[in-house]
Amino acid sequence: MTPDSTVVDRSLIKAQAYGLGFDLAGITTLGRATTAAAFDAWLARGYAGEMSYMARTSEKRTDSRRALDGLRSAVVVAMSYGGREPSGPVARYARGDDYHDVMLERLHALHAWIDARAGAHVPGKAYVDTGPILERDLARCAGLGWFGKNTMLINPRAGSFFFLGSLLLDLELEADAPFATDHCGSCTRCLDACPTGALVEPRVLDATRCISYLTIELKGAIPEELRPMIGELVYGCDVCQTCCPWNTRFATELQVPEFAPRDFLAMKDARQFARDLLLMTREEFSRAFKGSPMKRAKLRGLKRNAAVVLGNVGTQSDVELLERVRDEEPEEMVRKHAGWALDRLLMKSESPTRRFPG
Repeated sequence: MTPDSTVVDRSLIKAQAYGLGFDLAGITTLGRATTAAAFDAWLARGYAGEMSYMARTSEKRTDSRRALDGLRSAVVVAMSYGGREPSGPVARYARGDDYHDVMLERLHALHAWIDARAGAHVPGKAYVDTGPILERDLARCAGLGWFGKNTMLINPRAGSFFFLGSLLLDLELEADAPFATDHCGSCTRCLDACPTGALVEPRVLDATRCISYLTIELKGAIPEELRPMIGELVYGCDVCQTCCPWNTRFATELQVPEFAPRDFLAMKDARQFARDLLLMTREEFSRAFKGSPMKRAKLRGLKRNAAVVLGNVGTQSDVELLERVRDEEPEEMVRKHAGWALDRLLMKSESPTRRFPG
């Protein structure tokens, strides 16, 4: 039986999406991305850094019809992860369960509902931040918001503290009107606030300077000149969102229980969290971070980041731990970052003549 588009009304699809817990929902027609030229230029400028998969899949990313043959429409959704919570060493989006899993479960449920409504299986594919598509482009085309100067998708009633997901379908659905206006005006708070100057111009991010990239995607050493700018941020960064007036006004309290901070983050400041990470074994890491998006950085990456944070916010009482890490940690990269941190603490100490070997 051929799926019947006429019985899968767009308003009912969006109502079902809201019923499943999504905060925004829109529909767009698949095709060449409106940002294709900008994306290609961004790659050409080297702003993707080590994220080579971006270039490998660029042809697919710039045309959403190539994700899977025969697909015609996309239901684009957003789910809030709060934004009112205090800042801390871990970006708000990564403090709870993996958002990929949380959202995919709901998108699959939406797909099953559409199948039942259409009276036959509707070929399709759900994506949450992992497929070769430009999610922000689809979301803007589906009417969910505009591209802020911080490169985030901003909704005029919800700000930007939300995840995006898409359900691509072999259905001809009436599309929503694209979001056509820009509400950033003359504001440059995000550009001015970025600790590393990663926002090189409005709506252009040099990922190789972004703290989220440096603490998550970068697999090697963090450039020394950028380490002090990371401050107390162990994983990710919220600065360009926290300072945005649209979030100041519209960010909400956390509503999704799965995104609540896990026990290992509760009531810990950056220094204590960094110490805990440097002392953590692989077995402890596997238990504590099971089902967490923070697993992406792996233990070696988190320890590297933790050493940098101790170099920035640590005290002389952290010297012994950093010396142990420098001398005994199996990962050379972590040892070198611990040596750098020791030098940083030395410069802040009362005995500037003593040097810590690195």
